[in-house]
Amino acid sequence: MGVGILWLMPIQPIGQQNRKGQLGSPYSIRDYRAVNPELGTMQDVQHLVAEAHKLGMHVILDWVANHTSWDSKLAQQHPDWFTKTASGQFRPPVADWQDVIDLDYSKPELQRYMRESMAYWVREGGFDGFRCDVAGLVPTPFWEQTRAELEKLKPVFMLAEWDELFPPTFLKPGEFDPNTHLLEKAFDMTYGLRLHDVLDSVARHQRPAYDINVYRARERRMYPPSVYLMNFTSSHDINSWDGSEYERLGPNVQPMAVLAALLPGMPMVYTGQEAGLKKRLAFFDKDTINWGNYPLENFYTKLLTLKKHHPALLNGDACSQFTALPTPDSTDVYAFSRRKNEATVLVAVNVAAKPRQWALPQNQNLEGNYRELFSGKLQRLSADTKLPLPPHGYVVYERQKQ
Repeated sequence: MGVGILWLMPIQPIGQQNRKGQLGSPYSIRDYRAVNPELGTMQDVQHLVAEAHKLGMHVILDWVANHTSWDSKLAQQHPDWFTKTASGQFRPPVADWQDVIDLDYSKPELQRYMRESMAYWVREGGFDGFRCDVAGLVPTPFWEQTRAELEKLKPVFMLAEWDELFPPTFLKPGEFDPNTHLLEKAFDMTYGLRLHDVLDSVARHQRPAYDINVYRARERRMYPPSVYLMNFTSSHDINSWDGSEYERLGPNVQPMAVLAALLPGMPMVYTGQEAGLKKRLAFFDKDTINWGNYPLENFYTKLLTLKKHHPALLNGDACSQFTALPTPDSTDVYAFSRRKNEATVLVAVNVAAKPRQWALPQNQNLEGNYRELFSGKLQRLSADTKLPLPPHGYVVYERQKQ
């Protein structure tokens, strides 16, 4: 499918005390250096990672450094490693997180233990990095030192769940958001939750499509050019708490997936999206996906393979030039180009229930021979070419070499 990184949610044993639901939250960890027996064994984990590596994928593990379950090994063996209430009792880090208790990173011994635990999974499990839960609640120096230690074992990829969770700050020209300090030495990527919110609103016709440009302008002010974000239309949190993508996006599921994949950033596909998952998965109880029929597998394969290999879609220091293109209806139609030298990709989506037309803008040096990604159709595009967009439709054009 063009997937380069497989992200596993926490695989460790889940706490029993104050457990939510029948299975509990995987983010309520009882033992950092063990495998939940309901999922398998360490040998199973090693086999999974090894097979993913054979397929050319890297594997990262969800890491919960900020808190543990109430009955965790650390709570039993090192109760002094936790923050306490005024009466000396364990406490949750957030009022709604009643199944976990907050760790105290002023303790050097805790930092050393957590760092060694992460190294254990790289060394013994073969993992290639981590997705770090609520990373900003843990001191940045810990992450920076941990990254340096992990890099001694192998190159790692580090994803922070943080920056995009919080309201924007008002910034002066040339000033980047202070939250980006996590991305200076410790992390490669953070969440694009604000883009997710914009795409959700555009799909529901609560905001005009041109608001994507407002988001892009803010992103350029908040982050240095080398930084990139994770783009997505669903996730384990969003699916369970906000609804499936079909609940939220309706007939605009695929147009929004096209934007999430091809706008600057790294796309993430949540489990079951390729199978057309149309239900909310229970977060704390056993729930299953109806595997075996993959109506969107071909769609995602084409989209992600293009993203992975096309030079015009690169991110970070090698990023391409992004240009939002004018459209006759900026409320329902959004179009852009991405270019790296002569390599060019054109994208246009229509979120309306009626067909729309889009024409290549003049004076953009975009004329040429193109191939449409999904239909395979070859076409000469020029400034007078009218491109039809069906209801809830999309087109992706790759410029062909002369």
